[in-house]
Amino acid sequence: MLCAPARYLVFFQYFGTRYSGVMETKSDQALVGVQNYLEEAAQKLKPSAPIKFHISSRTDTGVHALANAAHLDIQRAPGKAAFTGQQLVQGLNHHLRPEPIRILSAQRVPSTFHARFCALSRTYIYRLLLGCAHQSQIPVFERDLCWAPAGGPLNIPAMREAAEFLLGTHDFSTFRSLNSENASQSPVRTLLQLEIRPAPGFLSHHYEHRKLEFWEVKVKGRAFLYRQVRRMVGALVAVGQGKLSPQHIQELLELKDSRAFPPHAMAPPWGLFLKSVEYGQADVAPAEEEPCG
Repeated sequence: MLCAPARYLVFFQYFGTRYSGVMETKSDQALVGVQNYLEEAAQKLKPSAPIKFHISSRTDTGVHALANAAHLDIQRAPGKAAFTGQQLVQGLNHHLRPEPIRILSAQRVPSTFHARFCALSRTYIYRLLLGCAHQSQIPVFERDLCWAPAGGPLNIPAMREAAEFLLGTHDFSTFRSLNSENASQSPVRTLLQLEIRPAPGFLSHHYEHRKLEFWEVKVKGRAFLYRQVRRMVGALVAVGQGKLSPQHIQELLELKDSRAFPPHAMAPPWGLFLKSVEYGQADVAPAEEEPCG
């Protein structure tokens, strides 16, 4: 009789530019999903049953993750002990080379744990670069890792005033992109945190003469609608550019209509990072070894 499969929670990061997003896609596409590579690496660990990654948070083409999460079940052949967390990290990372995908950690969790439904909150960071008159002025080491909006400095106080309207629980219909998968999804979401703050750039202390400014928009909530974060950031930047007033953000919320969102205002994907997925300690408590006969 086989032992029950061991369930693991893994945190992983990826540079999203070369993938169609995090979710699995057909393997014959020009760009495939991060999940394709994760499951291909997992199969090389020689499990006795196929391994499926159940991913916590969907990200689109070009969006990056500092730490996404997933759970997976691994059934090993009779007589073989379950992998330790460290063995799983080392094994997966070995087979993921040279992809820009890394397993950060792995731990046994109870068989009732679910990476998506047990998540208490998700935190995103959107990176903005100010001081570039043209895209060609973006430092080469920041390419595909930030958005440099055109039009000069942003009015940060006005953006912060506008952000206050988005905090709390609202119908965010105006701030979601509709597709066939999410049309029936409730548009009500709770924004726990929305901050706009200065931030360091990669190696920015070595090009101080450029007078570049990096800013981060930090957004935290239990869950988000499809492209909600990018729409919110784009609308806030429009406020910073003087194209919208802070009160326009409140009006957009009250309209509850995705078609009311200003055309071309959505922030591009390459500045967005999934920073973290948070879980309760009880949900990820180490699983006891399940007896088998």
